[in-house]
Amino acid sequence: MSNLDVRPTPDRCGREAASGPVKDLLTGRTVQLGESTQVRRLLPNLGRRMVGAWCFVDHYGPDDIADEPGMQVPPHPHMGLQTVSWLHEGSVLHRDSLGSLQTVRPYELGLMTSGRAIAHSEESPREHARLLHGAQLWVALPDAHRHTAPAFEHHAELPRVGADGLDAKLILGTVDGAASPGTTYSALVGADLTLREDAEHRLPLDPGFEYAVLSMTGSVDVDGVRVEPGSILYLGCGRRELPLRARTDASLLLLGGEPFEEELVMWWNFVGRTHEEIARAREEWNAGTRFGEVHGYAGARLMAPDLPPGPLKPRGRAR
Repeated sequence: MSNLDVRPTPDRCGREAASGPVKDLLTGRTVQLGESTQVRRLLPNLGRRMVGAWCFVDHYGPDDIADEPGMQVPPHPHMGLQTVSWLHEGSVLHRDSLGSLQTVRPYELGLMTSGRAIAHSEESPREHARLLHGAQLWVALPDAHRHTAPAFEHHAELPRVGADGLDAKLILGTVDGAASPGTTYSALVGADLTLREDAEHRLPLDPGFEYAVLSMTGSVDVDGVRVEPGSILYLGCGRRELPLRARTDASLLLLGGEPFEEELVMWWNFVGRTHEEIARAREEWNAGTRFGEVHGYAGARLMAPDLPPGPLKPRGRAR
């Protein structure tokens, strides 16, 4: 998963979390990802930079790629974050500089911890399904863990909870007593919620977390606000439950976590703490050092763009 913008701006991560429940409906912007995939970028957003440690959210599809190459994202670097690949339709072939080679399929968790440095590529397999639909997300690593060794995990089976027309699959963290096997480094949660038309449910939440829901398909009233694909509803903190009512068969991603305390610099595919750290990572990637090599991708790796003229400044939020 990558930010392929050739003129990326520094993202001021860590906007102040709401102290109580809110209902801020935000729309994404269209961004080209790789050679042939367009995504809706929902985080960072002009109205909201982070939700807990979740700092980057792309939603793509459903796209008809029957006669297209599909996703083709060349080798590129990451540091200071985890990436989460989540599919509803299609498949993505992951390669990385650790030597991992894994096809991620619908409702399977592909979790990559960049730690101090990793590189990877993502592509639709040569023989692929007609449709491609999914989300790609980043989790910022806290300072105590951001230099950890890089790793890749694939979990084909994930725990589920459900009742009253709701089926919830745990991506990361814990919901209603079920816990994901994915490794986390801060208190957070990610879950895929599928609802039948006319289903109503009150999902238990942790009042210490801030939350948002991303619409994948269909139409759902979330605490009275209609949420449809291409939008994300920021819900704030202080909630013990979340009222849901499905207008159609629908699916949502629930994202949440403890409000992130640290100041970050997020530029291109790097999450760091200072301008100097980002500049050094850029130089090392373009020089072919530190991040390793991705073998097997049929194409050149992605070079890092130029830094902006002014220094990158860390930003945070005050409680």
